[in-house]
This record gives sequence, C-alpha cells and structure tokens, in this order.
Amino acid sequence: MKKTEKLIEVKNLKKYFHVGKGKLLKAVDDITIDIYKGETLGLVGESGCGKSTAGRTIIQLYKATSGQVIYDGEDIQKKSSTEIKSMKKKMQMIFQDPYSSLNPRMTVLEIISEGIDNHEFHYNKKEKEEKVYELLELVGLNKRHATRYPHEFSGGQRQRIGIARALAVEPEFIIADEPIAALDVSIQAQIVNLLQELQEKKRLTFLFIAHDLSMVKYISDRIAVMYLGIIVELSDSEDLYDEPFHPYTKALLSAIPVPDPKIERIRERIILEGDVPNPMDPPSGCRFRTRCPSAMDICTESVPKWQEVSSNHFVACHLYNV
Repeated sequence: MKKTEKLIEVKNLKKYFHVGKGKLLKAVDDITIDIYKGETLGLVGESGCGKSTAGRTIIQLYKATSGQVIYDGEDIQKKSSTEIKSMKKKMQMIFQDPYSSLNPRMTVLEIISEGIDNHEFHYNKKEKEEKVYELLELVGLNKRHATRYPHEFSGGQRQRIGIARALAVEPEFIIADEPIAALDVSIQAQIVNLLQELQEKKRLTFLFIAHDLSMVKYISDRIAVMYLGIIVELSDSEDLYDEPFHPYTKALLSAIPVPDPKIERIRERIILEGDVPNPMDPPSGCRFRTRCPSAMDICTESVPKWQEVSSNHFVACHLYNV
C-alpha cells in the first residue's frame, strides 16, 4: 500500500564543516527529500558520500548549515531548545557500531533507561525496570540481561540493546545508521528482520542508511542513492532494481552477486574508475562525471536537473534531459 502522509520534509539541507585554512567540507550539499509515515526509506552510497551526516543533521545531532527539516508539519529549526528536546523524543537513532555506542561502565538497565530519565517520563523505579524488561523481551533478550555490562554480549546482542535503547522513549521515527555493517553476515538478517517486526508492531518510520544495496532492497519501500553530498536517484525499491537510470546506481547494482551461476558468469560488472573526488573541491557540473562511463561535454558545464523520468522515479542526470 502506497504511503502518502509525510512525516518528514527535508528541504535544501546543507551541512558544511570548517576544516581550516578557510576550506569547507561539503558533506551534505543541498538535498531535498520526503519521508512518509510508516515507510522505510533506504539511503545508500559509498563510504564518505555524506549519508550518515545527512541522517545526523535530520535528527539534529548536527546543526544544519542551511535548509529546513519539517517534522509532522513543524519546522524544527524554528523551535526553542525545550521544544526541540520534546521533538527529539519522537526521533531516535540506532548507531553503526554496537561496540562503541554503548557505555561500557553502565549496565544494560542503565543504558536503556537513560533516555527515559532524560525525557522525564516520571516512572517510579519499579515501573522503569518493568519498562526495560519489556523492551528487552521485545528485541529478543530477557530480564536476566538487564544487570550485565556491554562486554558480556556478542555484537548482535549489543545491537539489540541499542535498538531497545532507541525504543525506550517511544519514538515515531528511527534513523538506522548502517546498523548491520559491523555484524557478522549470519546475524545481519536477524537484525533486519527484527527491525521489520518492530516497525509493524510500533508503527515506526525508518530511514535506513547503508552501503549494501541487496539488504536495502529487502527492507526499504523507497531508495535514495547518494553521491558526494547530493542525491542522484530516488524511486520505489523494486523500480530502482528493475530499471536504474543513473550510471552510478547501475554501477552499484552491478556489484551485487546474482544467485544464478549461469547469469552471474555472463553478467557485466561496471567497474568505476578512480576514487570519489574530494568533497572540499567537488567537480564542476555533474559530480559523478569524473568516474562516469557515459560522461558528455554538458556534464562538465552544468549541474543536471532533478526530474521525474517515470512515475515516482527521479534522477539527476543529463542522459535524461526532457
């Protein structure tokens, strides 16, 4: 079922970092995107493309250089610090590394209940403990784990604790920032399945950040492809895989192995030449042109327009000038 009610509107969002000598690192450079209630939007791209910075700026862990983040019709940047704190309760984050994102000196009970205390839920001690036990059960652990410390758990278990911590303040929107990247392959599917179950039970909206396109297809309703601080393609998950438009998306998809050995043997891999350009000095025109097998003269001269080339399928590429 198509989800049509917007929860988050990101408009012309930029996040620049000053890196000395008057230079700017343009980590996120003018992205506009909507996230609908109840959906999972996948955000994919190579390491260093700005996807994690985009997520952290949307959720206000970083202050935006410019642009808007509108949450459920309200412009977050126009809110007071007290109002922002209240809104942050609705937005939580699951971090990439379950080894470094949990305080080693705190018990699981303390880690999960920290958000409950910060957002003043006014539970008494008994109620808070019961809430933590309930959350542990929800993510596949149990109350006996509450008195233990992070080092006593496997990577997959730690990520479950991180998920329970995110759920503790009863959010509506969760940014999952490469939540499976640091885990064994055998555990990754379990965590993704858990996120899907929780989404159904809790009616959550997800921004799922990753570089593994095969896993993103599995969990996402729509996918946005990011390259060097900008979004170059956006469409429904199935459409993106069936008919990718942008040369960068095609290259990413060509790297995914196909289960059929006959098809895999004859399938053409698109190998991108060169490295991702320096985000402090991005190429003129199309940012992908220095690595693009289809680059034309116009790609150097002008920035490609963001356009809808088929139903709900958007791309920024001169190959599709209409």
